[in-house]
Amino acid sequence: MNGQKSVQEAFNETTYRIVGHGNRDVQVLKEAFEAVENSTASDIYGSGKVIEDFQSEMAKLLGKETAVFFPSGTMAQQIALRIWCDEKGLKRVAYHPLCHLEIHEQDGLKELHQIEPVLLADKNRLITLEDVLHMKEDIACLLLELPQREIGGQLPDYKELEAISAHCRAHGIKLHLDGARLLETLPYYGKTAAEICALFDSVYISLYKGIGGIAGAVLAGSEAFTNQSKIWKRRHGGDLISLYPYIISSDYYFRQRVDKMQQYYEGAKELAVWVNQCHAITTLPVQPVSNMFHMHFQMSKENIEPILSAVYEATGIGLSAAIRPTGDYTSYCEISMGDKYAEIPKEEVKGFLLLLDKLMRESSSEQRSK
Repeated sequence: MNGQKSVQEAFNETTYRIVGHGNRDVQVLKEAFEAVENSTASDIYGSGKVIEDFQSEMAKLLGKETAVFFPSGTMAQQIALRIWCDEKGLKRVAYHPLCHLEIHEQDGLKELHQIEPVLLADKNRLITLEDVLHMKEDIACLLLELPQREIGGQLPDYKELEAISAHCRAHGIKLHLDGARLLETLPYYGKTAAEICALFDSVYISLYKGIGGIAGAVLAGSEAFTNQSKIWKRRHGGDLISLYPYIISSDYYFRQRVDKMQQYYEGAKELAVWVNQCHAITTLPVQPVSNMFHMHFQMSKENIEPILSAVYEATGIGLSAAIRPTGDYTSYCEISMGDKYAEIPKEEVKGFLLLLDKLMRESSSEQRSK
């Protein structure tokens, strides 16, 4: 494999991509605006038909009184937790050790709001009712993420969710949903978004992950809660003079993809079955519970990347360019299914995995002989 392209270069040159909806480029915005009347007025500091209609639609989808559009989920979730902490007069919340607020936000919750997190459960598993019952600290709010991205998109049993919700309500603990990928969980649970959200006091969903908009998020809850969130949105600098490019793209791609979540879920399950037949590769979970899962390689990042690069060049199919180490001899990548998977003939996907399996076996044999 000497002189071979890097995994990123090979991935960029592929004809097909197994994951996602396609390139994030200006065409995404152009397509969303093609059907919009030129006379459509922008929103102005959170007011106007374009934003108010969309917020109303999202509130209805989530079964909440009102919803507010935010530029980012990071902003929306920090604000949600701040509101619940202020209401209770207690600046302490609980969430998973691999929660986005804990590992991806530069301690924003702590530095901006002086809120203390309580980390529940081992990082490699989901939060359970037992974890909540055995908390030693008093908290204002518990955050649950559905699905739990950093451990392969795992989901708790629905009865477990109901039990946690009932406990929180009985003990005056607010329950917030990090539902960045909430819509992607609906096929597994067999529930509507509103039915799931009824278990929670506040809800955040992303508008660019499974939906594929440009950027943005929605925070939903009671009218009193969202009125407070608008004040904090202004304080955070998120109340831009106009957000309509994000709103229009979110609305357009929401309508394009909201009914495709079952398709993405079935694609993930299908692909996982084939992946698990490859040498030294497993998926987490073994059977996906949403459109996402993790592929774990019993091989270091340095060793798996040239193999993937060779497979990409030979087949014209790309899987991922983002390989992350989990140890000296192990690594993984994240798989999120979208529109692109359906464009690839199934025999070509199988051919891709057969070649990957072959090269994995050859590499393993070489390593054993050294």
